[in-house]
Amino acid sequence: MRKLDILKNVGSSWVSLGVNIVIGFFLSPFILHRLGDAAFGIWVLIFSVTGYYGIFDLGIRSSVIRYISKLTAVEDKEGLAKFFNTSLATYTFIGLATTAVTLIASRYVGAMFKIDPNFLPTAHWLFLIVGLSVAVGFPLGIFAGMLEGLQRFYLLNFTNVISLVLRAILTVMALHRGYGLLTVGLITVLLPLLSSVARAVLVFRILPIPIGWKYVDRSVFSEMANYSGVTFVIQVAYKLRFKTDVIVIGKFLGSAFITQFSIGGRLVDYATEVVGSLAQIFLPMSSQSEAKGDVNRLRKIFVAGNRACALVIFPVTAILVILGKSVIEAWVGRKYVAASYPIMLVLLLPTTLILAQNATPRVIYGMAKHRTLAWITSIEGVANLILSIVLVRWMGVIGDAIGTAVPLSFTALYFTPRYLSRLLGVRVWTFLREAYVLPVVLCTPLVAVLMIMRRWFPVHRLIPLMTEIVLAMAVYGVGLWWAVRTRRVYEVGDLASPELLAAETTELAESLTDQV
Repeated sequence: MRKLDILKNVGSSWVSLGVNIVIGFFLSPFILHRLGDAAFGIWVLIFSVTGYYGIFDLGIRSSVIRYISKLTAVEDKEGLAKFFNTSLATYTFIGLATTAVTLIASRYVGAMFKIDPNFLPTAHWLFLIVGLSVAVGFPLGIFAGMLEGLQRFYLLNFTNVISLVLRAILTVMALHRGYGLLTVGLITVLLPLLSSVARAVLVFRILPIPIGWKYVDRSVFSEMANYSGVTFVIQVAYKLRFKTDVIVIGKFLGSAFITQFSIGGRLVDYATEVVGSLAQIFLPMSSQSEAKGDVNRLRKIFVAGNRACALVIFPVTAILVILGKSVIEAWVGRKYVAASYPIMLVLLLPTTLILAQNATPRVIYGMAKHRTLAWITSIEGVANLILSIVLVRWMGVIGDAIGTAVPLSFTALYFTPRYLSRLLGVRVWTFLREAYVLPVVLCTPLVAVLMIMRRWFPVHRLIPLMTEIVLAMAVYGVGLWWAVRTRRVYEVGDLASPELLAAETTELAESLTDQV
């Protein structure tokens, strides 16, 4: 993949993300203040519950990305037709099953959660609307995965930006005219479906693929299931890691408390999305390298990719830790600072450790070596759920956040840096030095500037806050510009351990001897 293509994909991802963050930053408090804490909590709760429908994906999305990139690399047109049609048929059956689940579950929303009786009819219909849209989105979602597999992220992001802008405009118009939660929910789910249709048109223009039942292949389904089955376990674990908090709070504390958690949690989500939009390019890159047997390139993606993730997340974390109270106050109001800032800190610090290594799981997926990752994330997810249930009763909302942070910290500090290092024959210390020394050095002046501004120029409104953030990022930008100009951002030293190099040399010598 050329550097120009990488820049185009990453740049468009950040533009899309920037639009999403700006719209979310202004739209979320607008919706909150228009609907109130209770209704906004129901909004977050319903979308969190239906977010669990993502487990019905069964890991197929990751297999679409992997196999589309692999089959296009070897120009296997017949394999592409079989894989596409088999995936589409599978997704269609999943969509039908999701529809049935939604029709049944929507009738029991009031029994499952503490919801104000006045909001029960609204909660029922909102669940129905969102759940059915997710069901329709399963077969349509294959085209987003195909664009990722084709490494056409810029097309995916273009359709996403249009959808986001239209959604924001229609939401503001609806609330201004007095419409409520159901109308906003309908707008929120319809625009992504329309963008999925646009992606389908783009995919068929780029890669004409025949459609027909004759291309649905049982052996392709088995191969896809072997890969995606492990991914499915990881997806379930990720849902336990990040999506149980709102449900636990809704169950034991009530929907109004969800608002406190969602404010701090949403800021962490924004940071996650910033890094995720960069890291997504590493899966198809790793898949192609693995298909060609280029282990050295996999090592470079592992180190340089995580370095890039750290260069993005470290300054974001510094800003949120040091200026986080001002961010929350300028965003949604001073009354939410006391409850939401500690929640944000508890979630942000272990999440930063994970995000600084966000290229690692992409490389693992690309190599199809994600079985161990599935076990670890499953253990973490179950521990998260158990701790959250125990601590939320004892400590309230902050206890739920701690229940998420503790298992996440263990994974980030112990498992993640070691597993792929061992697979690729890179010493852990070599990986840590090559990946993180430069980001830490570049962030040091940024932290100093932020500390000075917080002490001498405290701010409480949006414009002064944005001014301080821009000034601090300008300082960071100077260091980053120097690192790019001197190519220190791209440089990767010798990564393979001496033991592995000796083994590879011996293997090569034996191969040459056999040939003689």
